[in-house]
Amino acid sequence: MKKPETFEVRLVSATMIAPMVRQLVFERVDGQPIGHEPGQWVNLALPLPEGERRRAYSIASAPDGSSRFEIAVTRVPCGTGSIYLHDLPEGSVLSAIGPHGLFTRASEDPSPSLFVGTGTGVTPLRAMMQAALTKGSGAPLWLLFGARFEEDILYRAEMEAFVRAHPHVRYEITLSRPGEGWKGKSGYVQAHVPALLRELEAAGAPVAPHVYVCGLERMVKAVRELCRRELGVDRKHVHTERYD
Repeated sequence: MKKPETFEVRLVSATMIAPMVRQLVFERVDGQPIGHEPGQWVNLALPLPEGERRRAYSIASAPDGSSRFEIAVTRVPCGTGSIYLHDLPEGSVLSAIGPHGLFTRASEDPSPSLFVGTGTGVTPLRAMMQAALTKGSGAPLWLLFGARFEEDILYRAEMEAFVRAHPHVRYEITLSRPGEGWKGKSGYVQAHVPALLRELEAAGAPVAPHVYVCGLERMVKAVRELCRRELGVDRKHVHTERYD
């Protein structure tokens, strides 16, 4: 695994992808590739009024040999770091440290994977899926994504395109506060994990599925315990990352 290093990054572009979520595309100023593994994260050094503060963000894009990478930041009303990044103008330069993290999935891994993410916890899972599909992987890749409202769904168009192009990709959304017109799943993600995992196991793959979970600690803990204690998933097959 690549040793973390410190480098400067420039904000190339920024787009609001949900009412409170801003996607930022950075590039290394020196033009060197990021060299991360799918699922890793970087620290950004933010020059805040109270002094420099480091904030960790999962890399939302798969490694492609370029100097660019994406993150997604939820604006938190009292979060000085998130507010700073939501207001950061294109062209700005920051210091970054990374890549970091052991929450990774090899692109060539043949194991079926159930990805479970809520909010911006979907970002490392997106990177894993992008990387696997770019490499031509035929392993089943199923994503269960949870949000409060329909407008909070991240990367929906991209995931639906993956489903249309790849028969081994499945995409499920559940909303904890669905509107009247919502026809999909509702409730928390942990309510839907058992059925999806049983379906994935029944698909007849020669190896047992792995489960990758990312989001707030409360959800991550609930899904981890559900998989290990009630569903009998080998602890080595349950991979988790929390961001609070």
